[in-house]
Amino acid sequence: MISAMQSALSALSAYSTKINSNANNIANASTEGFKKSRVILSSAEPQGVNTQTQRVDTPGAMMYQQTSNGMELVEQSNVDIGEELPAMSLNAHFYKANLKTLQVADEMLGSLLKVKA
Repeated sequence: MISAMQSALSALSAYSTKINSNANNIANASTEGFKKSRVILSSAEPQGVNTQTQRVDTPGAMMYQQTSNGMELVEQSNVDIGEELPAMSLNAHFYKANLKTLQVADEMLGSLLKVKA
């Protein structure tokens, strides 16, 4: 039961990192030259989740803009809102699922302690 709690806490932290990454990407979607980040999850031994944040260096769209030097091609952000919003929603559901796992493990531990008393 304790391992279930440790796993759930680890996953809560991991999905919190993913949600923060999604939020940062969305907030900077209209920032010229911004490069989005993504979070890679991997298993940790004996139980749990490790996170690794990576910057995605694919180029953003190029648009002509008026600058002090006249019209120039300026690289836009490489963030796709149509990709980020569904991913953020999915990550929020995963976060809630792990929160529920933690709540159930806590209730089970409480019930076990009542039986022993």
